[in-house]
Amino acid sequence: MSAVEHRYEVTDHREIWSGRVFSVVSDEVTMPGGGTAARDYVRHVGAVAVVALDEAGQVVLIRQYRHPVGRHLWELPAGLMDVSGEDLAAAAARELAEEADLTAGSIDVLVDLHSSPGFSDEVVRIFLGRDLADVPAEQRHDRRDEEADLQVVRVDLDEAVGMVLAGEITNASCVAGLLAAARARDAGWSMLRRPDAPLPR
Repeated sequence: MSAVEHRYEVTDHREIWSGRVFSVVSDEVTMPGGGTAARDYVRHVGAVAVVALDEAGQVVLIRQYRHPVGRHLWELPAGLMDVSGEDLAAAAARELAEEADLTAGSIDVLVDLHSSPGFSDEVVRIFLGRDLADVPAEQRHDRRDEEADLQVVRVDLDEAVGMVLAGEITNASCVAGLLAAARARDAGWSMLRRPDAPLPR
């Protein structure tokens, strides 16, 4: 079921600021009923995250300091799509190895989300990684800056969902990934998508 939707057209576009991870832009956009309005937003490189699920039904959570909110948050192993041309599943595997010292023998698409579409175009693809194995000690990533402070724990998936509902987990990707993983598990994993499934447009 679909209604007739107004076609929002950009009549003017300017970049206000640009950095390595994101830029801030301002668009003049046509509005329903006539006229235009300015819309300022963040253009983001995008990100990937992994719900890493072991054979005991536990998920890997990391606790990391996030300066904009001024505290440590429970999160999934995740990272930016800041390597040009990198495959999304390969990026997820890289982040899993770097942040949790793990590899996944199988990886599927779990859920995609626009993390905050009111002010950013960021898209996050969340994968499900299973058949976990340790990265050999001599091949492990040297974690620096905030990553040097990472705590890595394993929590039963249902307990992690309880942490979401109790307000203990608030990171958007982590919330979405854990809830989607629990639902997909209860459906016998029949809802998973291939690792190369197209991103939402």
